[in-house]
Order: sequence, then structure tokens, then C-alpha cells
Amino acid sequence: MTTLLLLLGTVSLSMAQPAFTDSVLFAGEKHFSNIQQLTFGGDNAEAYWSYDGKYIIFQKTYAKEGIACDQIYIGKVPTKPGEKFTPKLVSTGKGRTTCAYFLPDGKHIIYASTHLGSNECPPTPDRAKYGNRYIWPLYSSYDIFMADTSGKIVKQLTNAKGYDAEATLSPDGKKMIYCSDKDGDLELYVMDLASGKEKRITNMIGYDGGAWFSPDGKKIVWRASRPKTEAEIKDYKELLAEGMVAPTNMEVWVANADGSDAKQITSLGQANWAPNFTPDSKNIIFCSNHEYKRGFPFNMYLTDINGKGLEKISRDKGFDAFPMFSPNGKKIIFASNRNNGGTRDTNLFIADWQE
Repeated sequence: MTTLLLLLGTVSLSMAQPAFTDSVLFAGEKHFSNIQQLTFGGDNAEAYWSYDGKYIIFQKTYAKEGIACDQIYIGKVPTKPGEKFTPKLVSTGKGRTTCAYFLPDGKHIIYASTHLGSNECPPTPDRAKYGNRYIWPLYSSYDIFMADTSGKIVKQLTNAKGYDAEATLSPDGKKMIYCSDKDGDLELYVMDLASGKEKRITNMIGYDGGAWFSPDGKKIVWRASRPKTEAEIKDYKELLAEGMVAPTNMEVWVANADGSDAKQITSLGQANWAPNFTPDSKNIIFCSNHEYKRGFPFNMYLTDINGKGLEKISRDKGFDAFPMFSPNGKKIIFASNRNNGGTRDTNLFIADWQE
């Protein structure tokens, strides 16, 4: 699912709160130093490092630049003072895209796109129809593609009818984990990229998505909703039948890389999502709004792989999410509402990571 859609809704909500002081670094953010803002304007999110740590890939919407809905961009990470960040478009510029990721060779990428369904941005749901709840559309035209870094699509990786998106890769780049509703529920699948053979690795009712392999390749982490009551299950299934999901209650789960020994590691309530591993594979960093009954702010938190030792990492009063550590563990990249001048812009930030 397009996680940036949640971001956009959150940003809109956050504008209703009292004014706050802009900053690139807030008091209490002891793990960040030498923070650097990469983008300035629009909605920029889901930024992930190349395997060599020299580039990032991300999705961007910016009406002022004619980008009506998310497209994929690649940019070289600045290494010198005053060096500009100048990303280039690598998706087709058609339809809507999401969830891009580098291959280990640094010459190819994967991402999901609706461009085969239409050149236009797919319609956003009428939330009034659903009681003004958060609603994510599961565009059936989403498929996952492999392209080179010039933007040329070299392979279509999925072609099932329905939603296929949210892909990331194993550390060796040989396996892709992604979310699909091809079997009637939102489940995780692991595909061998060379052969195309795949295995479904989740089997519980509810949304399973946004999965990552651990850096040592032994574990996976993902976000999941688990409707339990008869009413919750009915609501979930009815929305799913319309190609929608309401992601307001999600928790973080971990399992072995083959899906075995799955367990829920957070029980915080509300939306806990965008989980990712620390470089040593022993801890999880994720985004949550569990401290705030009104549903925002969203901040980033750190916990061990068993859900113990919860620590708040970020302090923006709007939105901090999509964290990813650089391959060497020395830096972190994330998306945030901070320093946006009171606008609804969400930008990308890189910081040195301090233990």
C-alpha cells in the first residue's frame, strides 16, 4: 500500500494543531547530529539508501513542479559542504508509483507503478463515504517493475490481477518481499528474482505489508492489522472488497525470513508502522502515533527485536517517519514535517547517528 497516502492525510491533520517552532533538530533528539535537509518543498518520503550508501531513492509529489502524484527519484547524497542534492526522475512519470528500492549492483531499481492501468493519477477515495476515516486505496493497477537507473523498465516482476506493491529486497538482492491481495487478503510474498518463483509467508486475516529483511538476512519485520471482533472483521472485508483498507490500527511483527515463528512485538495501540532494522539486526526502528489520542504527531521509536526497551527517537510535532540506516550504520535518513515554514511540506533529512 502507498504509505505516503497516510503521510499526506497526517500532514493535513497536523495543520490543525497550534503553531510550533520550526527546527531541523529538536531538544531530546540525542541520536541525531549534523542533520542535513535534502529536499525543500512538496511531499518527499520513503527514501532508501543504495547498497553502497552513495545514493538514495524516494517518491515525490509536488504540484508546483507538475508532479501530481508520487513519482520515483534518485539522488546522490551530498558529501561536501555546499554540495547540492539534485535528484532525477527514474519512474515513467505516468500513473502513481510507490516503494522503490535499489538492487545491490547500484544499476537497477524496483518500484510499484499504476502506469499500465492509466497515464493519469488514479483517483483518491472519497473519505466522507467512509465516515471521514483514514482510507488507503489498494489500486488494482499496481504492479512491481525492475528498471535501470536511467529509468528504462527492463522487467515486470508481478502481473497478478489486483494490488502488488511495497517491495524491498534481501541483503543479497536475490529475494523480493512484497504485499499483494491476489489470494483475497493483504498478505506478504517472497519472490526469487531470478526464477520468479514465490511463496506466501503470512496467513492471518488483516493487512500485512511494508516488510523488510534484516541486514543479516535471517529475519523480517512488517506492519500488520489484526481485526478481531466480528464487527472489525466485517468492516475489514467490506473495505477490502472495494479495494480499500483503513490502516488506523497496526502493530509491528517480526518473523524468520521464511515467515515462520511470526510474533507481534508491539502492543501500543493506534498506528505503529514503517518498521526497519538497525544495522546489527538486533533492534527495530518504527513510526507511531500511540502517545497521542488525536492521531498525531507521528514520531520514531526504537525497540529491541522482542519489543522491549522502547525509546522515543524523534520529537517533531507533526510527522517523522520512514527511517532507514545507511549500510554502514553511521547515518539515518527519514521524512519529516520539520522546518517546513508552516506549510504542509514533508521533506527528507539525513543525520549522523549517535549511539
